[in-house]
Amino acid sequence: MYRTDPAVVEHFRARAARYNRSSSWADDPVLGARIVELLAPEPQHRLLDVACGTGLVSKHFRGRVAQIVGVDITDGMFSQAGAFIDELVAAPAEALPFEGSSFDRIVCRQGIQFMDDEAAVREMLRVLKPGGRVALVNLCAYGDEDRAEYFEILRLRNAARRNFYVREDLVALLEAAGAVNIEVHDYVSVENVDEWSNTGAIDESAREEIRQIYRHASSGFVDLHAASVGDQIVDHMLFGIIVGEKARQ
Repeated sequence: MYRTDPAVVEHFRARAARYNRSSSWADDPVLGARIVELLAPEPQHRLLDVACGTGLVSKHFRGRVAQIVGVDITDGMFSQAGAFIDELVAAPAEALPFEGSSFDRIVCRQGIQFMDDEAAVREMLRVLKPGGRVALVNLCAYGDEDRAEYFEILRLRNAARRNFYVREDLVALLEAAGAVNIEVHDYVSVENVDEWSNTGAIDESAREEIRQIYRHASSGFVDLHAASVGDQIVDHMLFGIIVGEKARQ
């Protein structure tokens, strides 16, 4: 039996009350519409939302598919998702309690960074129907020039995070799980860093460390993130949207 990480559960219990307004991207309708567009759901499909949280991704699929199933491990997040999800299942993504080839579409936004990501993505492919599509959506470093600084910023915002990515890492996860026809798409979210770091789950000292990284950032980081530092710190954060398919048998 797979054991969930109590640090992850506790972090999101602390964040649950303000999660929906914790960043611009959390409830961004343009990002949501882009994910729907790339997964191209059909009315008869079953969708699985892995690490569904408060249902902010699922809500964009509401009325577009026959059924939405959400999986998460945090009750405080889970309890807010019922308006958008038909069936809520408390389970870790690394051990999905579904039969193989059960879903037509699978989405996981900002979830695998807290997981045994290889195991979780393998499970997603296992429960995906042949010909079905899966999307991994995650904040990523742009590349080598911003990787170290950005990963430290992400770590400070969430010490429970296990994994940090560039887009190629997400491609590799899907490839290793057997996905085919993999596509890479970008989405840039403009974030006020003070608002983004005000999660309710970290203290002011960690938020100040984040500010200091921006104030003393390398020129490569500043250029890639189009970062501006003044009375407010603004970052252009990159989402990798990596879409793959399960091979037809």
